[in-house]
Amino acid sequence: MISLKNNYDAIVVGGGPAGSTTAALLAEKGHDVLIVEKEKFPRYHVGESLMPFCYFPLERLGLVDTLMESANPRKYCVQFVRQDGFLSQPFYFFQHFDHPSSTTWQVWRSEFDKMIMDKARSNGAAVMEETKAKKLIKSENDQVEGVKVVSKDLGELELKAPIVVDASGRDCFAAHKENWMVRDPELKKVALWTYYKGAKRDPGLDEGATTVAYLPNKGWFWYIPLSGDMVSVGIVAERDYLFDGSTKDHAEIFQREVQNNQWIKEHLAEGDQTGEYRTTGEYSYRNKYCSIDGLVLAGDALGFLDPVFSSGVFLALKSGVMLADEIDKVIQQGQPIKSSSFENYGKRMQSSIETMRKIVYAFYDKEFSFGDLVKRGDHLRSALTDCLVGNVDDQDFKELFDAMSDLAELPEPVEHGLAHASS
Repeated sequence: MISLKNNYDAIVVGGGPAGSTTAALLAEKGHDVLIVEKEKFPRYHVGESLMPFCYFPLERLGLVDTLMESANPRKYCVQFVRQDGFLSQPFYFFQHFDHPSSTTWQVWRSEFDKMIMDKARSNGAAVMEETKAKKLIKSENDQVEGVKVVSKDLGELELKAPIVVDASGRDCFAAHKENWMVRDPELKKVALWTYYKGAKRDPGLDEGATTVAYLPNKGWFWYIPLSGDMVSVGIVAERDYLFDGSTKDHAEIFQREVQNNQWIKEHLAEGDQTGEYRTTGEYSYRNKYCSIDGLVLAGDALGFLDPVFSSGVFLALKSGVMLADEIDKVIQQGQPIKSSSFENYGKRMQSSIETMRKIVYAFYDKEFSFGDLVKRGDHLRSALTDCLVGNVDDQDFKELFDAMSDLAELPEPVEHGLAHASS
């Protein structure tokens, strides 16, 4: 049972990977941290495939051994499948980087997210579940000083801290309040997904692979093997393609598209669909700023690209580690925490997101194929694999992007996600 108090060193809104990582590492450093989470864990969440460089934040959290001992399928590669069922040469991570991180996992997010939240608790962070953040508390000079919440058990509360971390995921609690959200003009996709039991798995090292299987007009299936003989399988496509007016029934739409990829059709034929069909749309956005005085954004609350390369959990974990280190430093200074404290954080996250954004735009370009790109040289395959594993810090991708720009229309960089200039 959480002790009743209303002053903390840091308040984290949201207990997903970004929020719980921030809280766990701050608490480990001896800070008094509170997580405010609207749901009761474990709770459902999509996004089950981990990029290899998730290893390093998980190592900081001391959770690698837990995952090593788990029943989660090992993910050694990403593979791409044409509509006719032709399978490209998989991108095996260990061929690129000889390190334990080259073996990663396919996880149930309900279990994975709870594992990180439990780590935050064991490190000393307090957690208030079923508690929804309603409003930022600001001083007369607009310094964020805390957050007003509504708790299922305790009712309305005012909680104070010198720093509030918004890790509220796609709720984008603070960004909506501040009117910061900017939708990506090109990535207007929708997703429709469900789960299968007993579906076919590829042999050997490819058994736990993430498979991207193409559909017409640059749509695609994801196929992610999970524990318990389950597979997460979903479609990402343009809304007008997927919901073309022929039917509104999600099951009918899904089964229609299964017929459009031979590999998916064969793999699902052995299994049984289970549970509901879920859908979401227009999920690609960036927020104009990463911070104002007393507030900083983490994970999906900062921005979300696209599910195609599983970058969401990686960027969430990465932001959590970076923020814990930055916040630890500024708390120790004993001064009001200014937006400028997060300039370096904003620039590094912006750089990572912009790198991944170019890869995503190329993927959806109708003239582009990864096969054509890697035919230009093994050095390009190596650079591309760096992006696919999450090795995007302090890297020069100019040659890769120059080659990609010959084959696809790449986006101009945007200045979203930097620290807001203090008044």
